Amino acid sequence: MKSDYLTSKPAFYALFVFSLPIIIGNLFQQLYTMVDSAVVGRFVGEQALAAVGASYSLTVVFICVAIGGGVGSSVIVSKYFGARNFSVMKTAVSTAFLTFLGISVFLGAVGIVINRPLLVLLKTPSDELDMALVYLRIYFLGLPFLFMYNVISSMFNAIGNSRIPLVFLIFSSVLNVALDFLFVAVFKTGVAGAAWATLIAQGLSCVLSFAVFMRTLGKFRDSEDGVEAAEETSDSAVLMSGGASFCGGRLSRGGYRKFRFFDGRELSSMAKIAIPSILQQSTVSIGMMLVQSVVNSFGSEALAGYSAFSRIASIAIVPMAALNNSMSSYTAQNIGAGKPERVVKGYRAANLMVAFFAVTLCLCIEIFYRPLISLFIGDGGSETALRTGQAALRFEGFFYCWIGFKMACDGLLRGAGDMKVFTLANLINLSIRVVVSVVCAPRFGIEWVWYSVPMGWFMNFVISFAEYRTGNWKKRL
Repeated sequence: MKSDYLTSKPAFYALFVFSLPIIIGNLFQQLYTMVDSAVVGRFVGEQALAAVGASYSLTVVFICVAIGGGVGSSVIVSKYFGARNFSVMKTAVSTAFLTFLGISVFLGAVGIVINRPLLVLLKTPSDELDMALVYLRIYFLGLPFLFMYNVISSMFNAIGNSRIPLVFLIFSSVLNVALDFLFVAVFKTGVAGAAWATLIAQGLSCVLSFAVFMRTLGKFRDSEDGVEAAEETSDSAVLMSGGASFCGGRLSRGGYRKFRFFDGRELSSMAKIAIPSILQQSTVSIGMMLVQSVVNSFGSEALAGYSAFSRIASIAIVPMAALNNSMSSYTAQNIGAGKPERVVKGYRAANLMVAFFAVTLCLCIEIFYRPLISLFIGDGGSETALRTGQAALRFEGFFYCWIGFKMACDGLLRGAGDMKVFTLANLINLSIRVVVSVVCAPRFGIEWVWYSVPMGWFMNFVISFAEYRTGNWKKRL
């Protein structure tokens, strides 16, 4: 299939073909986080599961910085790709890689230094603190691999190729699962083994995906025939001339502009999209850390049940998150190609997909909520852990339509560069969830932690949809 299918094929078909590999890939990505928890819970114990859960609330902040930065930067790359300005696109890609490599090394070092104070601040139970620290220290060593892998995947999506990231996600997930069982179940290395399994799998996948992306990028050269001419270039020709094609080229609207490894102008353009995306992702994660501190105050048994629920919920929203990222790339490419009318058609198609996924998820959760939670807690799990996980999962299952609708609309706004309302809507979403959890849960019960979730989703959607209806997003990027 031609790489310009997001700007040429029917909207529903284009979004479905583009988002399906992202959905499958994210499911595999979530699979190995689930396996981390399931293997640790079954072969080490409930306290170890709670320790990994406490670590997860902190590590997800760094994951979201990587995802937010990658998706935000890919919007600019998608715009250049849609306009067929390949030389500028390559400069933007290189600038993003260098920037986020530096950020990841810095954050990894900071994480190693301050992980104990953060866990104490989050009220992590004392009997789980040491295990959580072991997990986090190894995790932060591999943070550059995690960052760069997510940024590379976003760049593949920006050029309309969501299949290659799927291949590497499957590879990474399968390797992670195998190493989990080897280190934890066979070698009895505890939570440290789960952390090393993740680091090795992500590191190898990062290196391989970077090599393939650079080879793919060399195929795109500015010409009158656009991307089709680049796609017809043989692999041998790419290998022989890839360096030259990467280092220069003509802009599709006239004039020459050489490739640069780092360009402050491109960094500024990407920052306008990436920083709000990072802010949105990070503040949500920080909010979840605050919510986690509320859960921690109910004890390790409730924490284990909530951790099991969180793992399942993170998988349940994978289709919605994939549509969010797909709408960003789809919107940016079509605006870059001068086809804003296709964005409206794509948004309608995305909402149809959301409705299908939401109904399917609700039915599956209502039928299988008991075995799903038991998968993590095990047969010997406490009644409190089982009851907490099951109650949270059943309640949230009825409201996945709201997160789907809000993510489809958010993806459109971000892809169009309409970041002010995007950021405001997500901050209000976060504020509702944190305030309701912190104020109500200690007084009326832990149930208010998950009661707050659909409240935030709904208000986020209302604000984002109101902005979409104004049409202001057509003028932003």
